[in-house]
Amino acid sequence: MLGLYDTQLRAHVPAHPPAGVTIEREGPLVRTIGFGHYGWVEYRALGDMSEAELDRLIEAQVVRFAERNEPFEWKFHSHDRPSFLEERLTAAGFVAEELETVMIAETACVVERCRTPSGVALREVRDRIDFERIGEMEAAVWGRDDSWHADTFEQELAADPAGLAIFVAEADGVVVSAGWVRFPSGTDFATLWGGATLSEWRGRGIYRALVFRRAQLAAERGRRYMEVDASADSRPILERLGFRAITQTRPYVWAAGP
Repeated sequence: MLGLYDTQLRAHVPAHPPAGVTIEREGPLVRTIGFGHYGWVEYRALGDMSEAELDRLIEAQVVRFAERNEPFEWKFHSHDRPSFLEERLTAAGFVAEELETVMIAETACVVERCRTPSGVALREVRDRIDFERIGEMEAAVWGRDDSWHADTFEQELAADPAGLAIFVAEADGVVVSAGWVRFPSGTDFATLWGGATLSEWRGRGIYRALVFRRAQLAAERGRRYMEVDASADSRPILERLGFRAITQTRPYVWAAGP
């Protein structure tokens, strides 16, 4: 599972990147620029770099994004080398965010009938008004401005309509949760994203229902595996659904500024 993840998903370059997105390579790195308000740096392996070599590589990424005044994420994994990578990212001014667990399941093992909670309806959405409602729900959950969702969803769907499917869970006309699934080109995977739920609607099986609905679609599309970067809250739910932990990942974020 870990080998498949490293080979197929890490440093994956989409066949149809969104308009305005630039993908650049520098040594082992794949650098994505201009996706919404954000960028990121990925790789499959860095090898046994010296500390000085690693510092130069990190500095080059900071310079590139600073030219654009654009924040970006360096996606670190717990099995990455060299061993001092996290130390050098911190020294370069990156801020570590919460640790997540990379989890994978065979789609066929997850697809089964799942009862949607009473009073809740699941619906696939493709219109901006619904994307804005998702952003409002995310802002209520996380206490930050998540209005960028509408722009990035539109950006992705315009470039590759089959590469992304977005679902909302609604109750009395209110979006109480949302989750989306991406279908990375040329891979055996569907990847799950989102899942935030309004506090008063947690513990009712909505997150699980959204996972099942996306698993059904992944099965229809012939994707053998599903992958998700799980929070500490989501991990036990996913384990009960057949997902297995294969490694951990932590975003290291550099924010543009003085």
